[in-house]
Amino acid sequence: VKQRRESIEMYAKGGRAELAAAEEAEVAVIERFLPQMLSEDETVAAIEAIKAEIGATGVKDMGKVMAELKARHAGTLDMSKASGLVKAALA
Repeated sequence: VKQRRESIEMYAKGGRAELAAAEEAEVAVIERFLPQMLSEDETVAAIEAIKAEIGATGVKDMGKVMAELKARHAGTLDMSKASGLVKAALA
């Protein structure tokens, strides 16, 4: 889905609206079969819960928090975005 969204952006920039529309239609179909992604607020709440449970206090604990977050929420959140949120929460 991420690659298709990038393709949509490239097609739109290149003036290929028909190809962008086709990609958007395919993304809509694919997303119906994927699990619902956590919102940013839900992700922050999950990070805070894990942080409290494992006693994370600083950036040195980032790996532990990320590992637990991935174990609990794999497939329902964007780990690259979560990484930034974890870093901010532990800073």
